[in-house]
Amino acid sequence: MDLPKFLVADNSTMPDKIFILHTDYPRFLLDVENDDIEWFEDISEEEDNEEFNSEIANLIEEALDFYDQEMASLDEE
Repeated sequence: MDLPKFLVADNSTMPDKIFILHTDYPRFLLDVENDDIEWFEDISEEEDNEEFNSEIANLIEEALDFYDQEMASLDEE
């Protein structure tokens, strides 16, 4: 099954929270409000380097851009 790279996620038990789920490696859940991240992968020390951290920063930026685009498309409807 092909999955989108990002998904918007919410939950009725946390009505004030909106999350972005990144479905590719490294999978994570990003709290849009405060940028907290819950990782679904174990990141080894070998991977935790400057290049990896730069890629993570890019993914977070992409996730937030995705969120902004999704919210803008809802406003247009």
